[in-house]
Amino acid sequence: MLEIMGNSLVKAAAVDFGIQWVGWAVAASLKTEKFYDLAGSGTFICLALQSLKWGGRYHFRQKVNTGMVVSWAFRLGLFLFTRILKEGQDRRFNKVRDRPGTFFVYWTIQGMWVFLTLLPTLIVNDKREDRPLTSRDYIGWSLWTAGFLIESIADYQKSAFRGNPENQGKFIQHGLWSIVQYPNYLGEIMMWSGIYLSSTSVLRGWEHVSIISPLFLTFLLTKVSGIPIQEKGAFKRYGGDPAFHEHIKKTPKLIPFIW
Repeated sequence: MLEIMGNSLVKAAAVDFGIQWVGWAVAASLKTEKFYDLAGSGTFICLALQSLKWGGRYHFRQKVNTGMVVSWAFRLGLFLFTRILKEGQDRRFNKVRDRPGTFFVYWTIQGMWVFLTLLPTLIVNDKREDRPLTSRDYIGWSLWTAGFLIESIADYQKSAFRGNPENQGKFIQHGLWSIVQYPNYLGEIMMWSGIYLSSTSVLRGWEHVSIISPLFLTFLLTKVSGIPIQEKGAFKRYGGDPAFHEHIKKTPKLIPFIW
């Protein structure tokens, strides 16, 4: 069983990094990052559906978790791709799009993000035996649903705010953005934590290593490519506005009423 699952994970990793590295080759030659996020989201969809097909069982839990991954990836990928087409560039890549070596690292990190975040779903979809639904499934799916709504609403509110010419040079501090500074990241963490929680209903032994999914995602968003980059840009744009400093002082960063 371990060998069979290992083979499935190896195939998934090969497809994952194959897509990223081909994407890097094309993006580096064109010196563009416009389809970076789209490639990442597309890889999630591809691997989620392909792992379900490789498993060949189509148990209810497998279909629900896979459907959640596909729904999230489709919505987020379309949102990010539409946004970059509208804005013309992604500031994260200003210093790397003309440096193929560094650009390659970014694409490789995306491959790691896809594989590690998707790990619980890959393992569950490879399960031959089915098990009855448990409270962990229902709690996990409820957590995912709440996270999906939070991220979707937060993205819509910020997009609408930026699209209003009257808000030029202003920062958003209404709606979900008045409750926490980064509601979109909170929603993302909730979704993948929910999928992992549902997966624990069938995980056994070493398979619990897939807890790295929500942990790695949280690390990326809070320490690497999420909050740190957003904070740096926000202080650069609004650092001279006393209202901005008051906002970040009184508004929890990620978790309402705590941090």
